[in-house]
Amino acid sequence: MKLKTQLAELGLFDAKVPRYTSYPTAPHFNAAVGPAFFEDCVAQIPENAQISLYLHVPFCRRLCWFCACRTQGTQSLTPVQAYVETLKDEIRLLKNRLPAGISLSRLHWGGGTPTLLDPETMDSLCDTIFDMAPMASDGEFSIEIDPNEIDIKRLEILAKHGMNRASIGVQDFDPEIQETIGRIQSFDVTRDAIDMIRAQGVKSLNADILFGLPHQTPERLAESVNKLISLSPDRVALYGYAHVPWMAKRQQMIPSDTLPTPQERLNLFETAQKIFNEGGYLDIGIDHFAKPTDGLAQAASNGTLKRNFQGYTDDQSDILIGLGASSISRFPQGYAQNAPQTSAYAASIRDKSFATTRGHVFSDDDQLTARLIESLMCEFAVSYADIDERFGIHLPQMRQTFQKINAQFQNQLTVNDAGLFIPKEMQPLTRMIARAFDNYDSIARHSAAI
Repeated sequence: MKLKTQLAELGLFDAKVPRYTSYPTAPHFNAAVGPAFFEDCVAQIPENAQISLYLHVPFCRRLCWFCACRTQGTQSLTPVQAYVETLKDEIRLLKNRLPAGISLSRLHWGGGTPTLLDPETMDSLCDTIFDMAPMASDGEFSIEIDPNEIDIKRLEILAKHGMNRASIGVQDFDPEIQETIGRIQSFDVTRDAIDMIRAQGVKSLNADILFGLPHQTPERLAESVNKLISLSPDRVALYGYAHVPWMAKRQQMIPSDTLPTPQERLNLFETAQKIFNEGGYLDIGIDHFAKPTDGLAQAASNGTLKRNFQGYTDDQSDILIGLGASSISRFPQGYAQNAPQTSAYAASIRDKSFATTRGHVFSDDDQLTARLIESLMCEFAVSYADIDERFGIHLPQMRQTFQKINAQFQNQLTVNDAGLFIPKEMQPLTRMIARAFDNYDSIARHSAAI
């Protein structure tokens, strides 16, 4: 109880902070970045490099009320198929500008609901992707799969093209919670989908589950987590539900008085964390868990864990190209984001132009701060040696900065000759500590710190 009081005094239960899947965060992107910047970054990719590719499919058969992703509902595949044709044209545009010898270290389809596509459309889209660039020998092809929107034919197509990791959204198995968030998905449907996936030889499985949902209690969440563990996913993202109805209007369908308080959210997280740990899963960063054999756990162990727009990753490529409406690319030079509206995105591609409408060009300070924040988010620490090696900034200068930030947190962090460290009991504050390094004024309403 003393720890919770201390966390409250430090502002954990009141703070609204970014999730820091990027730095600077997306609200600080600007319209000065356009297609020319994107093309220049692509041209500077070294020959024979490995890159990551993200494809966004912003359509769902139904819109879940809890979701804040950029997606639109459709009962017809006609607009989806037209969108995929545009996506294929964008891939061909990229192919014509990529240097020779490029391969894919990661390929991920997100949404929306990528498995909404019919088998023939999936097949054609895969052909177009791999005509542009092959998977690297140790590459990973993953896709977000809605258990309500998958069948054996679609899985066979994906497996034929090399899908070797699947990602399943669970949210919560409790029927009342599912009803309240507009996402009906039974345990049986989820289990059957996972059985089909594994029958296709897909060995790696991700799962997402949420805490902080309406009507959620520790007992209900514990039951859902235990059910999820019985399905033996290799890694799990335990995300805090972000209630942002001013941004995602459909969240207004969720009564705010059914949501747990910030203090209750922390109890929910700790309940799930304990069960995952007892089930043999290791903590990865602030909100992921993985079996010791999973690549994420190995990256965390050897210090190569990274953070990107999908959360934590073991992908070592420093180039992520996002294709499709609203997708964000990350290059060593900065970020480039496509037009969010599918109509504007399609119009650009029809004109044989990339659809970049905003982004951010990195300054030297951005590069430094991005590394500091990523290190905190991945390792709960910043090493002087790492910062000195990368940026040539020596110990006295960094130590002064670290001591100043430590003072903001009542000196509950550890600052010594090796660097700055967040003790285990203070790790719920990690996003707040990251914000203390953030050089940009907050211009957006963010989600709760816990």
